[in-house]
Amino acid sequence: MPVPKAELHLHIEGTLEPELAFALAARNGVDLPYADTDALREAYRFQDLQSFLNLYYELMAVLRTERDFEDLADAYMARAAAQGVRHAEIFFDPQAHTARGVGMNTVVDGLWRALGRSEEMHGVSTRLIMCFLRDESAESALATLDAAKPHLDRITGVGLDSAEVGHPPAKFREVYEAAAALGLRRVAHAGEEGPPEYITEALDVLGVERVDHGLRCVEDPALVERLVRDRIPLTLCPLSNVRLRAVDTLAAHPLPAMLDAGLLCTVNSDDPAYFGGYAGDNFDAVRDTLGLGPERLRELARNSFLAAFLDDDEERRGRYLAEVEAYVFPQSP
Repeated sequence: MPVPKAELHLHIEGTLEPELAFALAARNGVDLPYADTDALREAYRFQDLQSFLNLYYELMAVLRTERDFEDLADAYMARAAAQGVRHAEIFFDPQAHTARGVGMNTVVDGLWRALGRSEEMHGVSTRLIMCFLRDESAESALATLDAAKPHLDRITGVGLDSAEVGHPPAKFREVYEAAAALGLRRVAHAGEEGPPEYITEALDVLGVERVDHGLRCVEDPALVERLVRDRIPLTLCPLSNVRLRAVDTLAAHPLPAMLDAGLLCTVNSDDPAYFGGYAGDNFDAVRDTLGLGPERLRELARNSFLAAFLDDDEERRGRYLAEVEAYVFPQSP
């Protein structure tokens, strides 16, 4: 069994494997412009974030009903559990669905059918984080938060994702203030393709408690110092960074230097169906390519639970941390 871990940066729509995409397309009478699953996999070669997003939104057309969202989440939970995930904080993109005529109720109720039984079925506790699309308007984000109000018993926090460059965090000041007033936790993608200044802005203007990606903080020593001092978690996604050309190769990833600097880094899968691996695959990749030993991997696993939004259940957090400390890594051959 892999080391126990929390996954804190996972887009549920990004877990849509080609086989499930074709199955849902057949169920819902949607024509996909690909001959078969192999042809679709071939399309998973991206030049940058935007080329990925184009395909990501195109494939969402197969998600129509509560059952579709339930099946999507169930498939992810099974894969995540097999890779050692004990707790998952899952992003979803309501605007990408409401724009297609799929209602907020359909999305949340469908996902919750799977998440509500995930602990019983898969041994994985969950939280749900609603993301705003940063390339949509601030008004659309506010309308989305308003539409989510009947579901806040099942939504833990808000996030900010999609095309980063040209859409600074400050654009969403008002919706984040409204989310904070509702008691929602706050995270945001920043410093993946966007500059380090976006990370600072997400902290200062949006009041985020965790930074998703945050890779480019290394370009600003004062920002690194601040992130270390304030223990702001970063949800890094190494295989995603390579696929989207944020780093040239995995061997060039700054994760070891970030850990050495004292940053509270976690390792996650982002959009695993598209980027070549789930949470455990990312752990294996940084172990093998970056030479991280057992205690570094234990640190990453420990960080994931320390960074999780489990403040309402410290007993559970303590239990998960005890599992990490007790874990015995397999001997290298």
